[in-house]
Amino acid sequence: MEKTRFPVKFHGTASEYFGIWIVNLLLSIVTIGIYSAWAKVRTNKYFYQNTEIGGRRFDYHATGGQILIGRIIVVLGFIAVQILAMVPIVLAVVLVAFVFVFPWLLMRSLRFNARVTSWSNVRFNFHGQTGGAFLVYLLYPFLAIFTLFLAWPLADRARRKYAINHHSLGQSRFSLEAGIAPFYGAFFAALGIVLIVLALSLASALPVLSALFTDISLLENDAFLLGNMMLIVQAYIGVIAAFVIAGIVYTAIIRNILFGGTWIEGGHRLHSSVSVPRYVWIALTNALAIIFTLGLMLPWAKVRMARYLADQTQVIVNGDLDDFIGDIIPEGGAFGDAYTDLEAIDVGLPV
Repeated sequence: MEKTRFPVKFHGTASEYFGIWIVNLLLSIVTIGIYSAWAKVRTNKYFYQNTEIGGRRFDYHATGGQILIGRIIVVLGFIAVQILAMVPIVLAVVLVAFVFVFPWLLMRSLRFNARVTSWSNVRFNFHGQTGGAFLVYLLYPFLAIFTLFLAWPLADRARRKYAINHHSLGQSRFSLEAGIAPFYGAFFAALGIVLIVLALSLASALPVLSALFTDISLLENDAFLLGNMMLIVQAYIGVIAAFVIAGIVYTAIIRNILFGGTWIEGGHRLHSSVSVPRYVWIALTNALAIIFTLGLMLPWAKVRMARYLADQTQVIVNGDLDDFIGDIIPEGGAFGDAYTDLEAIDVGLPV
């Protein structure tokens, strides 16, 4: 069967989204955050409805009421936990319970976000279970600590494989077919950036470190510290910048790996051609624009990144797009989604 490549297109503009964003911001402030549930819906609808594949667009079907109710229940739960935690024995029980509740909330979030998302009027769904979420979101990352994070690529691939393999579009299941070698390549690329910058920072600060090693009492010498303050500040900034850039590089490489290795039942697949230098440039200049405009350039930054990622993404269809027909799936509850909003954990659609 002939394969057809369909590019992803994003039609949103910074000026349009700015109008939505500024209203969302003002109403959220006036309502002490209550309107933020509806703000999330408006934002997601704008970005989803402006994303197109083969003339067919995505959509977001959650309501502000669903998300608000979920958030209220989660907040009440946090308050109850804080009160119960005042009793030491109860605190221990709460911590043990959290180990089991946290994966369940993540699984519910993935399921809710999938079911309220559609493409060409076909709903996504998530079929994962709590046990799998416990392994990939808690146990594997925890065990990676004992390997000095050298096993992090294994844990990261397991997490992403769990998310992707349990998603479906209608009746068509997703599957990730990516080896571990590319994940280690991304990991060592990011680690290399950090090590190089750390080495340069240490080299630039070597005179100061040598002086301190010779005479530790210089730490109490205000003149010495003041005279080398800029050097110390530059070293700190360099280290922070290294970790930020390393994270951006890792994200770009992993995106290409995930999209390149994701198949959809029926012989369909995804493709991403993100340029790592270009992605780093966009991410850093977006951050600087947001900082120096006190947040006013946030809509421009989000639209700019969304357009670039869409331009670098394709869907390779085995046959016709009409093969993507599935059942309309009930939306379910929003409790898990509310928790991830409060904790800023991104577990939305992974592809």
